[in-house]
Amino acid sequence: MPDAADRPLPALPTRRRLLALTAGLASGLALTACGSAGPAKAGGSNAPDGRVVRHARGESTVPTRAGRVVVLDTDALDSAVTLGITPVGATTVAAGAPLSAYLPAERLAGIKTVGTIGSPDLEAVAALRPDVIISNQVRDDKRYDELSKIAPTVLSRTTGPAWKENVRLHAEALGRQTEAASAEQAYRAKLAEVVAALGGPQKAAALKVEVARFLAGAPTRLYLNDTFVGSILADLGVGRPANQDKPGFSIEISPEQVDQAAADVIFYSVYGDAAKSDQAKIVGGTLWKSLDAVRNGKVFQVDDNLWMLGIGYTGAGLILDRIRQDLAA
Repeated sequence: MPDAADRPLPALPTRRRLLALTAGLASGLALTACGSAGPAKAGGSNAPDGRVVRHARGESTVPTRAGRVVVLDTDALDSAVTLGITPVGATTVAAGAPLSAYLPAERLAGIKTVGTIGSPDLEAVAALRPDVIISNQVRDDKRYDELSKIAPTVLSRTTGPAWKENVRLHAEALGRQTEAASAEQAYRAKLAEVVAALGGPQKAAALKVEVARFLAGAPTRLYLNDTFVGSILADLGVGRPANQDKPGFSIEISPEQVDQAAADVIFYSVYGDAAKSDQAKIVGGTLWKSLDAVRNGKVFQVDDNLWMLGIGYTGAGLILDRIRQDLAA
């Protein structure tokens, strides 16, 4: 459970101070501990005012067990909720969009929106008086110094296939390593259950599984191994179409290249307005209808927010549940 309610809150700063802090004009106006520390003996070592955590941008001194946390990407939100914390603030994928709907609603209650992913509102972040901020270099590397003036800021290098490593970093930043170990153990157990439900490792490996995504205003993607969903399929030990069983992010195809989407099973999602994507052209075409997965009724539409953005143990567990539901004998 979140422990923020048990922690006394510092007094709010004056508006002049807050604006100066968020504009990055006065480095001494940090609301909480500075995000950097001196040389550490080891990642996560003890420090006089907390613990030193090593991350993609160096070292940050964090509280022994963080309570008031702001997360600036969906993977960090999944990590916080999975590890038993309800953040005080989070970004959304777009202005006005809800937080990750696959997470339990009661665990999202009270979270304040602090802008969108890649464009956080620094004043809104500062007003929440966080004791830790979590993001990654892909989204927030350029504003790391400004964020670190608000609170100790921990950045992973990227998201996607490194998600399990990132959860361990998030857990270290939050003082929740035990909870992270339990989440990883539960994930491994669920993998074994799904493999058994698919008929065992050999049958799972013989099944060629594909993940496709129709995007508004962009070509359709077939996802490769260096992605969140690709890593889950690899952990599960299912087969992959030969053209997709390789390093990289995705293959982009046009409606005339649908033969490249050949697979035994196709999971697909839609991002944005489906009418502005190639979905209708592809699904209505003869090439699509000739695919084995389509002819055998093994095509399944899935939640884009979960399969593409639910980057963490809670999201991964729900994806495994869906795979078992759709494919288990």
